[in-house]
Amino acid sequence: MSTSSPTTRPDIAIETTGLVKVFGANRAVDGIDLRVPTGTVYGVLGPNGAGKTTAVKMLATLLRPDGGSARVFGKDVVKDADAVRSLVSLTGQYASVDEDLTGTENLILLARLLGHSKAGSRSRAAQLLEAFGLTEAAGKQVKNYSGGMRRRIDIAASILNTPDLLFLDEPTTGLDPRSRNQVWDIVRAVVAQGTTVLLTTQYLDEADQLASRIAVIDHGKVIAEGTKGELKASVGSGSVHLRLREAEQRAEAERILTDAMNAVVQLDADPVALTATVDGQGTDRGAAEQAARALAALARADITVDSFALGQPSLDEVFLALTDKKGATA
Repeated sequence: MSTSSPTTRPDIAIETTGLVKVFGANRAVDGIDLRVPTGTVYGVLGPNGAGKTTAVKMLATLLRPDGGSARVFGKDVVKDADAVRSLVSLTGQYASVDEDLTGTENLILLARLLGHSKAGSRSRAAQLLEAFGLTEAAGKQVKNYSGGMRRRIDIAASILNTPDLLFLDEPTTGLDPRSRNQVWDIVRAVVAQGTTVLLTTQYLDEADQLASRIAVIDHGKVIAEGTKGELKASVGSGSVHLRLREAEQRAEAERILTDAMNAVVQLDADPVALTATVDGQGTDRGAAEQAARALAALARADITVDSFALGQPSLDEVFLALTDKKGATA
């Protein structure tokens, strides 16, 4: 069990400088710099193969870095590996509990291995099963659990001893929307108890829902970092979403929007819908003025707009814009 407390922990839970991991000719992690504030959810966002899991394994002392440095609550992950392990817990991409044991048996077994007494193990297991909505399934073998139930029992196992830092590596991969929301609620509850969470995900809406700060990683490098608002503002002041009356007018509307707004226009799956990212010189007023000019230009071309919305770019649009910029400068 961790011996640290919120009053003695540093303000920075994780700090890395030039962190590198190489596998043969592949630089899986290529000089990552991170600063993760204590008591927050920090999102690490990127596609498959971006280096997210490799970075987590180094921070959790499961892999030795090939370059740079990393500290967890001020402790070096190489020189103070045992101390780091006493502060952290890791939930990987796949359930790590024993499928032939019941939910209760899994938690009791792990609690005993962590040093709890027999009575304490049973009490802690029952407490977590109730908190995670698994009481009715407590006596069933884990192999009979749904995907969402497996993720919940896995996270429960990770916090038998409340860690100072919890690594959640793509915790909702493959889950249905209801199960994902249940896992999100658990993450919020864990943070409310004082645990710092580093969350890796390829789901942009997940990072949007949970993380106070986000690092976007691609090809082993951090290509952007900041709050959700900062990342969204970095690629434009807003997004204009349009629905047209006539689908055959969409090509002309795309041309007009591109010219009037000097923006990249995306054709949505809906044949009458378009989305354009607005620069607006970094201000909401500028974005609104650009959108107004575009609507006027569409009206002059006799293109009827049935619905119009101006808002911040989604994280999907942010990620696409950031990775496109990286590709253009590579």
